[in-house]
Amino acid sequence: MRVRIGSAGLKAGRDIMVAPMGASFSRTQTNTTGAQQTGPAYAWYVVLALTAIYMLSYVDRQILSLLVAPMKRDLGISDTRVGLLQGLAFGLFYTFMGLPLGRMADTMSRRKLIAVGIVLWSFFTSACSVARSFWSLFLARMGVGVGEASLSPAAYSLIADYFPGERLGVAISVYYMGVFLGSSLSLLVTGTLIDALAHTPVIHVPLLGAMASWRITFLLVGLPGLLFALLVYTIREPLRRDLLRTRSGEASRLSVREVLKEVGARGRSLAGISIGAIFQAVPTYALISWTPTYFQRVHGWTPGQSGRGLALLLLLFGCTGMYAGGRLSDYWQKHGVSEGPLRVGVVCAMGSVLLLPPAFLASNVDWIFVLLGPGIFFLALPMGTSAAALQRIFPNQARGQVSALFLFLLNLGGLSLGPLMPGLLNDRVFHSGKMIGASLAITIGSASLLMLLSFRATYRVYRADWASLATQREGRADALRS
Repeated sequence: MRVRIGSAGLKAGRDIMVAPMGASFSRTQTNTTGAQQTGPAYAWYVVLALTAIYMLSYVDRQILSLLVAPMKRDLGISDTRVGLLQGLAFGLFYTFMGLPLGRMADTMSRRKLIAVGIVLWSFFTSACSVARSFWSLFLARMGVGVGEASLSPAAYSLIADYFPGERLGVAISVYYMGVFLGSSLSLLVTGTLIDALAHTPVIHVPLLGAMASWRITFLLVGLPGLLFALLVYTIREPLRRDLLRTRSGEASRLSVREVLKEVGARGRSLAGISIGAIFQAVPTYALISWTPTYFQRVHGWTPGQSGRGLALLLLLFGCTGMYAGGRLSDYWQKHGVSEGPLRVGVVCAMGSVLLLPPAFLASNVDWIFVLLGPGIFFLALPMGTSAAALQRIFPNQARGQVSALFLFLLNLGGLSLGPLMPGLLNDRVFHSGKMIGASLAITIGSASLLMLLSFRATYRVYRADWASLATQREGRADALRS
């Protein structure tokens, strides 16, 4: 099926050939490299495998949140620097390396790209165990970011090729559950390990000598990555959907300039969704990074207790909220509400601003958990749907690069500011580590309000971009009937 189009920023003389958005899975399709794309059961296996890998990445990313106290003691660093280690140090290279890696996801084997990334981030996680200063730990965290930057652009592209459009919201939301599954696993395992090693501050390791127990934690968490790199090779490269093709029917390889034209044609939708996602990520990263420290400082919990408490909330309410957000987005889109993913973001913002700031200001632990659980549910709603919204309005050859640009903006803002703001407020405004609850409430409340405004302001432009693609699909159907 081929339809000539001359708008939306496409190069003149180029044709577009796309699979129908509502098409069912074909049982077996083969691309030019011989890779096969099979039915829905295998498609869901791919999602679950990628979710497990994403979970591992968050274990490695999240480990710092429970090691704040021993790191501060041994390295002599402030809360502001802890925030930089959890955010900017990781996010700097994660953000900037994502752009070239996104292009690689559009032009080469996506599973090979993911496998190399896993090996890199696992190596640098283990390398954190030998850091002797703030700056050496900062550099190791940057290395973790380089490796993890390869995962999501390639994963989004793979999932979009395995699922039709009306199921994409749930599929990517399930993938995004790796955020809370990995964070929870990190909190559970790392917290329990720290408690177990509390009476053994120094451990002798062959070849490495005497090491503080918090350093051993980095070493042990980094090792399983090699096994997960092998898991990638159980994933088949699928037939790429929604490809722009030449008149002869061959798939086009878009130049960077042509990709930029695609981005420019839908730039306002990309900007609005990215800004909304940034302000969703700020409270998410702030909550995950600082809640264990909040329970330890304010309520006297051990690292194990605070890790298990937050892990339970993330598993129960975070994963449920993420799945519900995907279902809600797909429901709205099936019923003609094209901006459904953005509506999910507005619902998220309203629930987050009403529930989460009061949770961190409450003095009673029971009330804290009563408010935190539903608050995390609302906060998780749009985490997958924002990425899915962009996959639905761009051609395949641009999806990895658009995803990388989306993650670039998301992490430059959300991953950097989320962990940093509470620490900065502690050091510069309140001058007290005990005020971490108020710092979290201010960070989460203000970001949630900005999230609401950003998603709501993007309804109209997203509807226009969606309508443009609908017109193209109608033209394709007319050409097929003729």
